[in-house]
Amino acid sequence: MSIGRAMLACSGAGGALAGLATAAIVRAPMGGLTAGGAAAGAFIGLLAGTAAAAPAAAVIGRGVERLRRSLLDGEGEDGPPDKLTRRLVGPLMGAIGEFRERTRAETRRATAGLRELEVRWRVSESERKRIESTLDSLRDAVIVTDNFDEMTMANEAAAALLGFDRGACERRPVGDLISDATLVRLIHQTRESGSLSGRKTVEYDLGGAPGGQPRSFDITMACLADHSGEGVGGVVTILRDVTREKEISQMKSDFVSQVSHELRTPLASINAYVEMLVDGEAKDESSRTEFYQIIKNEADRLGRLIDNMLNISRIEAGIIQVERTEVDFVEVAREVVEVMQPQARLKNITLLVRGGPSVYTAQACRDMMHQVILNLVSNAVKYTPEGGRVTVAVENDDASRSTLVTVSDTGLGIPPDALPNMFQKFYRIENYKRVAKGTGLGLNLVKHIVETVHGGQVGVQSTVGMGSKFWFTIPFEAGGRLAA
Repeated sequence: MSIGRAMLACSGAGGALAGLATAAIVRAPMGGLTAGGAAAGAFIGLLAGTAAAAPAAAVIGRGVERLRRSLLDGEGEDGPPDKLTRRLVGPLMGAIGEFRERTRAETRRATAGLRELEVRWRVSESERKRIESTLDSLRDAVIVTDNFDEMTMANEAAAALLGFDRGACERRPVGDLISDATLVRLIHQTRESGSLSGRKTVEYDLGGAPGGQPRSFDITMACLADHSGEGVGGVVTILRDVTREKEISQMKSDFVSQVSHELRTPLASINAYVEMLVDGEAKDESSRTEFYQIIKNEADRLGRLIDNMLNISRIEAGIIQVERTEVDFVEVAREVVEVMQPQARLKNITLLVRGGPSVYTAQACRDMMHQVILNLVSNAVKYTPEGGRVTVAVENDDASRSTLVTVSDTGLGIPPDALPNMFQKFYRIENYKRVAKGTGLGLNLVKHIVETVHGGQVGVQSTVGMGSKFWFTIPFEAGGRLAA
């Protein structure tokens, strides 16, 4: 193998080797340049004209080994090298070998560093995916922005609420993604505050769907630290929908207010008549009997109010005990009519029960069915003028596989705007409050017993001045959310 071929084998080496080779040649006497010196000079030119990186170390090693054998071991075409050649090339070979070893070490360190960076990147990506999965499992909307107010992360709830494409939101200005200017301003102000120790919480109403009501949110914002741990690197914003909580809170307030009013009325009446009895205003036995009867009626009214509230509360909480049996609704209706006859006679109202030859039964709680029919017939008697008629009809509805009970009257009727509210708690028609006393809980209890407990349906049809018809259905087989 010729010296030229040996030098060409090193063509992948870096130009940095030229400095090492030149230093070795310059230190040699000028007159001593023989064939070996010429070979070394040619080798230097090849090395200086290349610009390979660390992966060329293997090529350098192979080329250097071939050149060493050619120049020092006498394997070239020109025969064994003389002493001067050995003296000139020896230092060059040592420098090249030393460089080769350093290159190999740098290559190993670079490879190890690259592997470490790759592992860190994979760990970082795994952590990011875990965080994204955690955020997606939350019902609250969460968005994360950087110190330039650009979106870096958002969960599905945030994308659905604020109306942006989650797949195309990363590293985009939050103002371009969120249409609500107030929310964008809050995020910007939180970042500018530069506070890493506290968080900011505000209550804000976001616009709902077109034509819908705005939704209330508790918005919590906090600054995130940057890599140094001292500056602000972004803002995390959490939006929790509290619309339903506010509605429930308002309903509780209304409930307490209405219950207080309903309780105050009978208690005031009882207290007034007791005071008159204590003061001796009832001089004769008939007056005292009248006072006692009024006190008893108001006490019964108060008891019914409390019982209805407790029953509704138990049903809504799902803790009421239900004992289902095969209930004969015609028989229950006749028992209710018999109970209501004294009140009906006072107003000369006719009470009727209509049922065909079929058997009208269904799986239900008999006591509850008695209470439902009693509430409906009692309301019908209250709001039917003297000489009217109340009819309880029972039949089978084969289409829905249920028993249908209807309570019709010839009373005052219900205005159209009041029909949707008839089964709400404490609802009473304003113009009818002077006609009859009531708590406004009876129909709500009917709805809960029929629909929640027994899985049936309840409804009303009415025309002002023509009377009303309340109806409910109970499936033949046991239904509802509450088990027996």
